[in-house]
Amino acid sequence: MTVRSPVAGTIQAAVRAVLFDLDGTLVDSAPDLAGAANDLRARHGLPALPYETLRPMVGAGARGMVGVAFGRAPGDDGFDVLREAFLARYAERMLQETALFSAVGRVLDALDTAGLAWGIVTNKHGRFAEPIVQALGLRARTLVCGDTTPHAKPHPAPLLEAARRLSLAPSACIYVGDDLRDMQAGRAAGMPVLAAAWGYLGNGEAVHYWGADAVLQGPDDLLNWLQLP
Repeated sequence: MTVRSPVAGTIQAAVRAVLFDLDGTLVDSAPDLAGAANDLRARHGLPALPYETLRPMVGAGARGMVGVAFGRAPGDDGFDVLREAFLARYAERMLQETALFSAVGRVLDALDTAGLAWGIVTNKHGRFAEPIVQALGLRARTLVCGDTTPHAKPHPAPLLEAARRLSLAPSACIYVGDDLRDMQAGRAAGMPVLAAAWGYLGNGEAVHYWGADAVLQGPDDLLNWLQLP
């Protein structure tokens, strides 16, 4: 675990809740998202792409999947049709291989035992996020989805809404995520931010340059950072 903040002990003492990103932080949804992209490529007569090519872009959702699978970006001809087809296929298989990352269950149990509230703030829309959270037995105190507020991350609105629902000041919450946008959203909301290095991370700047208060190598590192047993 790489800690950046020189006042880490002060931060930990103020934490009353932990907010998590969903995909790439709590849940490994990459097999189903990548699978949906390759299923759609097959329909278009294209060969499957290696999983290693698709995985880094999972955090960018349908936009990222269509981008890497078909080389199309928002505004390009045919992008919207491909995006809708991808989402339809993903809806059919989104629980086929998706599972919690190893150790996540143990970490969440430890937070419950310590009396720390925890919630989920994701850019995934509710029609996808809610069934996944329910199926995997995630007992989050709050779930804020990509369509819960008028803005998605990196805007701070979803994180501020989560803090409001928990009746906490944003500074009493920390946010854990695997994308630069998570760090940007958390900073804008006035929350300490921790980077989940086991996640998807994207293809941009390396995780250690995101300006996080800590870079966690595995879920258990969160307990070490919080100074919990």
